[in-house]
Amino acid sequence: MDALEKLKLLGPATCFEPAEEVGNIGRASSHSDDDDNAFIHNAVMPGGKRIALLKTLLTSACERDCTYCPFRQGRDFRRAAFSPDELAALFMRLHKKGTAEGIFLSSAIAGGGPRVEDRLIATAEILRRRYEFQGYIHLKIMPGAEREQVVAAMRLANRVSVNLEAPNAKRLARLAPHKDFDEELLRRLRWIEEIRQEMPGRRPSSTTQFVVGGADESDVEILTTTEYLNRQAGIARAYFSRFSPIPDTPLEEHPPTPPMREHRLYQASFLLRDYEFITEELPFDASGNLPLESDPKLAWARAHLSDTPIEVNTADRRDLLRVPGIGPVGVDRLLQERRRGHLRELTDLNKLGVVTNRAAPFILLDGRRPVHQLPLWPV
Repeated sequence: MDALEKLKLLGPATCFEPAEEVGNIGRASSHSDDDDNAFIHNAVMPGGKRIALLKTLLTSACERDCTYCPFRQGRDFRRAAFSPDELAALFMRLHKKGTAEGIFLSSAIAGGGPRVEDRLIATAEILRRRYEFQGYIHLKIMPGAEREQVVAAMRLANRVSVNLEAPNAKRLARLAPHKDFDEELLRRLRWIEEIRQEMPGRRPSSTTQFVVGGADESDVEILTTTEYLNRQAGIARAYFSRFSPIPDTPLEEHPPTPPMREHRLYQASFLLRDYEFITEELPFDASGNLPLESDPKLAWARAHLSDTPIEVNTADRRDLLRVPGIGPVGVDRLLQERRRGHLRELTDLNKLGVVTNRAAPFILLDGRRPVHQLPLWPV
């Protein structure tokens, strides 16, 4: 196979690894008449910048037996592998054409995690040193990668990530019976944060990913681990990939996870990261799951603010962040505007970027509930 034929096999495989993309899951370019564009994704970088991102695996050959994974050993499908030189040259061809601005590089595991990590690092080194590529690189840290390999990857990449897959060792055993949650995975995320604190100048961000629903875990399990990683491992964000059964795998009969569950987990994870919520405050049901029918922030507000609304003119930052329709940027603008005088009308808030139809039921303006139109249906 030539390099482009390999990309046709290895590029789509990254649909199982959400990273940076609009809508959390990569969407290939619409230029179906151009093979070079077929695996480029409209991606959102840390900081909000959009770039054209090539996503691919280095290889789909795998020695692991993860119960949900299409690349598990023994599964019958056509596999492929790039050499570091081959993939770097292909990417630079796309980059010089203006097709790809950055690269996300992951891999299945053949020959052990450290061997695969060496090949990922070698690809990035060729891009940085031989081709003098200065753009965006996201490298996956393989299970069992050595600490010096993590250091090397972080010197080359703008972002690194470790796929935890499950929120704890018990759940991981259902998905990946021969992976060690603490030693192979979680320890690498801790290393990344330690190394980042020691690095001068530019420091790469880090992320992780969970497979949602394959191990019958609860949302509270996932979000408890996410909160820990936010606080203790300094991750930029967690990604959630809803379980979808793959034929010829041990979990092929397991029911798929509803898309809305994945969406609610993203909403809740942002509350933990950006809105000063803690896991215990989130509106879990008796089974430890978030309600699918309601945004978790709105569900919390209905339970806690409907009878005790927040006075916008005196509330502190933490309380303002709990009001639906007010985000971190809106809070900053609101606090600044309060120094100039009292806010008395919804139009005053609207000018600050507050979504007033969401906020109105839960606030007071100068001691009065603002007049607002009730929604026609629940949200």
